[in-house]
Amino acid sequence: MLLGAALAAVIATGCGPGDEEAVPAPDYAKKLAGSPPPLADLHAESDELLSGGVDAFNGQLAELKGFPVGVNVWASWCVPCRNEFPLFQSASARMGRNVAFLGVNSNDDEDAAATFLSTHSVPYPSFSDPDQSIAKAVGASHGIPATAFYNADGEQTIVKHGEFRDQAELDQYIRQYATGSGSS
Repeated sequence: MLLGAALAAVIATGCGPGDEEAVPAPDYAKKLAGSPPPLADLHAESDELLSGGVDAFNGQLAELKGFPVGVNVWASWCVPCRNEFPLFQSASARMGRNVAFLGVNSNDDEDAAATFLSTHSVPYPSFSDPDQSIAKAVGASHGIPATAFYNADGEQTIVKHGEFRDQAELDQYIRQYATGSGSS
């Protein structure tokens, strides 16, 4: 009975996915001004859901050779994904002139994903991945969220499964596994 009352309270207060308020994004235009052309091209596609599957995704990675890359695999229905999105907003605003960021919206409804991005803006595109083929290609085989890191030579260095706990953890992964400037 107590569990039923608690569940009714959650439903009545609208605590389901999509009911939260928008997360304010940093001023990406100001923070990312002067980015090198390949990164500026990504920023121009902010919040877009790109099609093309694994081939298009791999083509994008090839175009980013010379830059470290972080690829976040997420879905709008995934609570841990939603929880870590502000961390990616912050990291991409601070590091996006030197580090490329990409999203992979996996196993999700495209309308729900677009709605989520309209209220949780990031300065990079996400590849639509309804069949999880891109997620599997990057090694996100243990569910989402997952984040793959690539060094500037285009070599994948690690896949982190699960939610980043805080900004310091995400920043350390970027430094250590993407830019190669962090300590262990």
